[in-house]
Amino acid sequence: MTEAGPSAPLTLGFSPCPNDTFIFHALVHGLAGRSGLHLAPPVLADVETLNEWAMEPRLDLTKLSFHALAHVLDDYVLLNSGSALGRGCGPLLIARKPLDQDGLADLRIAIPGRLTTAAMLLQMYAPGCRNLITMRFDEIMPALARGEVDAGVIIHESRFTYRKEGFSLIGDLGAWWEETSGCPIPLGGIAARRSLGKELIGRVDMAIRESVRHAFAHPQLSREYIRCHAQEIDEQVIRSHIELYVNDFSVDLGRQGRGAIESFLARGRELEIVPTSSLSVFFADQ
Repeated sequence: MTEAGPSAPLTLGFSPCPNDTFIFHALVHGLAGRSGLHLAPPVLADVETLNEWAMEPRLDLTKLSFHALAHVLDDYVLLNSGSALGRGCGPLLIARKPLDQDGLADLRIAIPGRLTTAAMLLQMYAPGCRNLITMRFDEIMPALARGEVDAGVIIHESRFTYRKEGFSLIGDLGAWWEETSGCPIPLGGIAARRSLGKELIGRVDMAIRESVRHAFAHPQLSREYIRCHAQEIDEQVIRSHIELYVNDFSVDLGRQGRGAIESFLARGRELEIVPTSSLSVFFADQ
């Protein structure tokens, strides 16, 4: 466990996906938001790896799924900046051929990590599913193609390429959430360890907000950084990915974003997918 202070740089982790590298480029490279913050070089890892690390907890500042957030509220608080929420951007359930939702219970379904929002949405959408197979997000479509699983929940760049690979859409889990809740789908956010204290957490939140704004104002500056970490290097796919996942909610959650997260976690607790926490404070400025 790290102790942040003048002599200990803050540890930071986020995913190599285009939305995260776009958001953090300016902060990491000292172009915006760095004033007064002592940051260690960032760790880039798959979001499920970051989710698992948050359970330890390993990092001071970390990207995580909102599903994972519900499990680590004793240690972490959610920042208002840097999140991925929106409409039309949720995980997709796909298969090699069309399937009926009623026939999902006995199928082998790949999920991109047990603590991902995608896994939680699948459990809400099809609660009878019991044969879930965890694998890294970029391994799901190849596993489907080889017949190792019957269906898979895809995230990130895969949602832009699955049709080209010949797969069929079984269900849009994000659209299902939007229709049943009326809220945008909360996918993932940036959390800070509570032990850092309100003052430092507030400065970090502001720094990430400045980094997002800088990215919007100067998108060309982050292009190479994004491309060198992206799973899919097609320029249009990268651009579509960023446009889908980085928006006004990434600058500041606002009332609507906060309400969506609270509704999502409340539904998860009702269905006993996530634990009931005694902590009602999710957000950094509460």
